[in-house]
Amino acid sequence: MPAEPPALPFFVYGTLLTGERNHAAFLAGRCTGVRAAVLEGAALHDGPGFPYAVPDPAPGRRISGELVTVHPAAHPAALAALDRLEDCRPDGLGTYVRERLAVRTADGAAVDAWVYLAGPAVAARLRTHPALVASGDWRRRDGADA
Repeated sequence: MPAEPPALPFFVYGTLLTGERNHAAFLAGRCTGVRAAVLEGAALHDGPGFPYAVPDPAPGRRISGELVTVHPAAHPAALAALDRLEDCRPDGLGTYVRERLAVRTADGAAVDAWVYLAGPAVAARLRTHPALVASGDWRRRDGADA
């Protein structure tokens, strides 16, 4: 039986941000903390209508988001619900893949978090036909309400 994944905070950067449509359904009431954070070395792409994070070594690439800490008792259910929402599959071939990555908080601390990145097929499509959100901030994408 595989070990339970660690109860890391989640780095959210799109529809799971506070005030966005999926936050209330999946995270509200389960959070013990939410703070600004950035993921370095990744580019934000528009799905359209939802975001994808794709690793990108270009200098200055970063995604702005939030580091969401979920109450320990709620973490297993939150992780399972987010994996379903993001079509994160054990075989790694889903719409998204969940990876443990370091994100940086506003005070400069590096914190390990679960990050949902574009799955292999989606990432390949976005590398061929990019839909880059230049600001790296879902709330500041072109045409979005800020």
